[in-house]
Amino acid sequence: MKISVLGAGKTGGKVVEMLGDHLLHTFDEEHPPTLEKLKESDGVIVFVPGDAVSDILDLVIESGVPAAWGSTGFDWPEDLDDKVRSVGSKWVLATNFSLGMNIIRNSIKAISAGSAILKDPAFHIHEVHHIHKKDAPSGTALSWKEWLDKACKVTSAREGDVNGIHELTVETDTERITLKHEALDRSIFAEGAIWAMEQLLNNLTLNDGVYTFGQLFDHIMKESKS
Repeated sequence: MKISVLGAGKTGGKVVEMLGDHLLHTFDEEHPPTLEKLKESDGVIVFVPGDAVSDILDLVIESGVPAAWGSTGFDWPEDLDDKVRSVGSKWVLATNFSLGMNIIRNSIKAISAGSAILKDPAFHIHEVHHIHKKDAPSGTALSWKEWLDKACKVTSAREGDVNGIHELTVETDTERITLKHEALDRSIFAEGAIWAMEQLLNNLTLNDGVYTFGQLFDHIMKESKS
């Protein structure tokens, strides 16, 4: 496969590094993407800030190439799935491309259901990232809150060069439950994005349209058990 990368910052740079001979083009502010070069690609992996997505969204749609987006802090249009289907493409959107985050997702849903037996539980999600991350709370923290589906306090901190720490605390007067995920290296996001792209390109059971990373993961896991 020949993959182009849009956004060569902290995480995008890791993707470039890990793709090796599979890398076709690298696009950034100094080398913006063109329709012609995007169409040369088998797929594109995108790690641009949320405030830059609108500048390239229509171009990536028009190209018709499969896309794995790791951009956060952007409100995707409601008709995005229709637009991607109309060009016969497949996309995956992720607030966090860590494969382990799918284990966390299932754990949070289990905590949410199980908390019904607790007396007056209080929920708190806290996330920490490097000082250059623009959106707060992080997209991952917002996903955690969505998976929890409970009234929940969400707080953020920006410190040093932290790759990403997320922690859910459930507390009552008599006990505290803590669930934590820490990204030790940004390569986990690059690995997950490349894995997702491989599924978009090679899995013939995936229909055209837009998937969340969780939906894609669940589809592949269900398929592997059948």
